[in-house]
Amino acid sequence: MKLRPCSALLLAALFCAGGAHASRQTPAPASIPTRAHHFGVIGHTFAGGASEAQLEKALANIRKAPLAFVVATGVKGVAEPCTDELYMHRRDMLDSVKRPVIVVPAASDWSYCKNAAGRLVSIERLNRLRELLYEEPDALGTRALMLARQSANAKFRSYAENAYWIMGDVLYATVNLPSNNNNYRSEAGRNSEYEDRTVADRFWLTRLFAQAKHKQLTGVVLFSEGNVNILKEEPGLLARLGRSNQTPQDGYAAARRQIVALAKKFEGKVLLIDTAPVSNGVEPAIAWRENVGHVSVGSRVMQVDVTPGAEHMFRIDER
Repeated sequence: MKLRPCSALLLAALFCAGGAHASRQTPAPASIPTRAHHFGVIGHTFAGGASEAQLEKALANIRKAPLAFVVATGVKGVAEPCTDELYMHRRDMLDSVKRPVIVVPAASDWSYCKNAAGRLVSIERLNRLRELLYEEPDALGTRALMLARQSANAKFRSYAENAYWIMGDVLYATVNLPSNNNNYRSEAGRNSEYEDRTVADRFWLTRLFAQAKHKQLTGVVLFSEGNVNILKEEPGLLARLGRSNQTPQDGYAAARRQIVALAKKFEGKVLLIDTAPVSNGVEPAIAWRENVGHVSVGSRVMQVDVTPGAEHMFRIDER
C-alpha cells in the first residue's frame, strides 16, 4: 500500500518521537481555519444491487462542487465478492478524487461475507477492510485531510474506521454502526463482534463530545450507515422491563441513548447523517428535536452547507 509523505511524517511524530505514551492517545487534528464551508455526502451507491457506474456518476457529480471534504458509505454491494482485489479497486476509485474522502463502512462490505463453504467470515473481512482502507491517518483523495482515528488508542487499536476531524467550529466523526441492526446476531452464544464494538463505540462517542466541549465547538456531525432512530421516543423503564422476551433486540439502543444523553449536555447542534433508504420522490430534509437533527441520504448524493452561528446551521443541497 502506498504511504503518502504526510502520513509518514504524522506516524513518525506520533509513534517515534512520542514513544509508547503517544500510541495510547487519540491525536487531536488541528482545526482547519474556516467557518462557513460545504461538504458532500455520497450515500450507499451499491445498495439494491446498483453497479459501479452509480459510484462513478456520484464521483463525477462531487468533482464539480467546491467541497471541503466528502463522506462516502460502502465500497461494495451484498452480491459482490468480498475480495481484496475489489476492496482495493474501489479504494483506488475514491483515492483519485481531488477532495479528501472519508469512507464509512457498510454492512454489505463485511457483515454478509461468506467463504467457499458458506460460513460467515465477517470479522476477518472487516479486519482486512480496516487494513486496506483505514491504515493511514489521513483521508483518501488527493487533497490531504488529517484524521484522528480511534485505533491510535491502544485499547481500541482495531477500530480504525472510527475517525474524527475538525473544520471551523464543527467536529465531524464516523461511527461504525452498520445497517443490519448494528450487526446484532440472535444466534446462541456470545455476540462478540457486536459486544466488543459497542464498548468501543461507547468510548468513542464519549471522547467526541468531550473534545467538542473542550474546544467550545458549535456543532457535532456523526456519520453512520445504520439509522439509530435518534428522534425516537424512548419507552419508560417500566415499559422496557415489561417487554416480551420475543421482542427483537434493538442493536442501536445503546448508541441512541448515549448520543441523546451527550447531546443534552452539549450547547451546540448535533446532526446525524446515515444512508438508510429514502422513498422515491421524497426530498431529504433534516428533522430536528431540540438541538438534535437527523437526515437519511439513501443512495443519493448531497451537499451540505454549513454556517456556524446561523439560525439554520446546516442546509441540504441535493445534487
